[in-house]
Amino acid sequence: MTKFTCCSIAATTLLLLTCVSGQAQTPDDALRSSWFIPRGSARSMAIGGAMGSLGGDISAASVNPAGIGLYKTKEIVFTPGFVFNSVKSNFRDSTTKSSKTGFAYGPIGFVLGNPEGRRNGWTSSAFALTVTQLASYNNQVSYAGYNNYSSFSEQYVEELAGDNADSYAAENNYINGSSLAFRTYLVDTLNNSSGAQIGYKTLVPFASGIYQQYNAVTRGGFHEINLAFAGNKSDRFYIGGSLGIPIVSYHRELFYQETDATGNTNNDFNSFQYREKFTSSGIGLNAKLGVIYKPTDYFRLGFAFHTPSLISFKDQLRASITTDLENYTGYRVFTETSDNLNSGKAVERNYNQLTPYRFIVSGSYVFREAANTRRQRAFITADIEYINHRGSRYSTSEDDNPGLKAYYKAVNEATKGYLKNAFNFRVGGEIKFAPWMIRLGAAYYGSPYQDKKLKANRMMTSGGIGYRNRGIFIDVTYAYMFNKDVDFPYRLNDAANTFSSLNNNRGNLIMTIGFKI
Repeated sequence: MTKFTCCSIAATTLLLLTCVSGQAQTPDDALRSSWFIPRGSARSMAIGGAMGSLGGDISAASVNPAGIGLYKTKEIVFTPGFVFNSVKSNFRDSTTKSSKTGFAYGPIGFVLGNPEGRRNGWTSSAFALTVTQLASYNNQVSYAGYNNYSSFSEQYVEELAGDNADSYAAENNYINGSSLAFRTYLVDTLNNSSGAQIGYKTLVPFASGIYQQYNAVTRGGFHEINLAFAGNKSDRFYIGGSLGIPIVSYHRELFYQETDATGNTNNDFNSFQYREKFTSSGIGLNAKLGVIYKPTDYFRLGFAFHTPSLISFKDQLRASITTDLENYTGYRVFTETSDNLNSGKAVERNYNQLTPYRFIVSGSYVFREAANTRRQRAFITADIEYINHRGSRYSTSEDDNPGLKAYYKAVNEATKGYLKNAFNFRVGGEIKFAPWMIRLGAAYYGSPYQDKKLKANRMMTSGGIGYRNRGIFIDVTYAYMFNKDVDFPYRLNDAANTFSSLNNNRGNLIMTIGFKI
């Protein structure tokens, strides 16, 4: 029997957090589908993404679909862009910098506004079809430092001890983790004085000091297709809904290394490397419902609810370990791969994820509100969003496998204990000098972690210009994001976990080109 989990099915909730990165679902993986600043049109991004009550922009389909109801004409939109990543990490008092640039895009699609001739009080209706990359995974994270407290290899010892695995199981049952370590002697049996096996040990002499290096290159994105419909009643009340199809593509190439920092050439350890290629692809379904109400000509109030997305994932992983153990067995270098233990195939898993739901409450004030938007002079707008990160859930479709069902139940309990719900805030404004517009905005996304030691948040400042004339509009925005987060190279159950603090500064250059048709 082979395993794709790095913990036993009977493991405790705490032990689930010690799993090897990429080999089993963890609360950190859950955030990949929920904790990001969504990308919108250049106009939307320039005002901080505060599109909950403003409407009249194709991005409303992803925020508050009632905003599509402000359309009475037709338009087609394209939004290309670029992302410029710069990451500064601090790992055990050592600083490392890395950078990566990638293509990104905002909404691409069309809106069909349809005046109804005020039948039954309904002034107009609108339909929109959009495709948007809400989040880009293009990034590189690197860090390194000296450690005399713990080792990556200890998680394999914990796994084998937690499962009470015998040497045959250690050699064969953990094809993407502990078996690689056991076959390369990174982990070996621990025997008593009479030669009987009493457990497992790591050959890494971390107590005397090792140098650890981590490098992960990621790419892909969180994309969403939205079909939105909205109605406009008397130019006062707007109601809308959308059906969303999230499409997720995530790729990671990971390199991790530990090297003996003592200079001792006779302690049976020089170095080891862990390499991993991981891909995750998923497709799902969600819905968004919203309303916008104008109590007066100048004020707009909005409310939107995003249901959880149900996403079905397929993951594939290939891993290898290479060790240099000096004279431990008479042979110096050993290498083992998961392909060798799995008939040349990647290790696969299939599972479902239920992402968090969201509530958005919004307000806007439009200076010189008028039916002819060219006569409007300015606006200010703000959103408050609540997201239940603790509500993220995993499940298996294998109803006849009680072990997997128990495992995912434990993962979900770990998520509830590790993450917390959070508030996000967005604000922005625009001034018009027809046919030109100037926009500014900002956003703040709160930490999803319960542990206050894990300093994390996301902030964005943005500015842009727009031009509208003769049925053509062009908007250009530069948004700068300050992302604070943490990254764990490995997790242990029997020792405090070490992590790297990350400051990911991300520039986002976006252009939206639209045509009235």
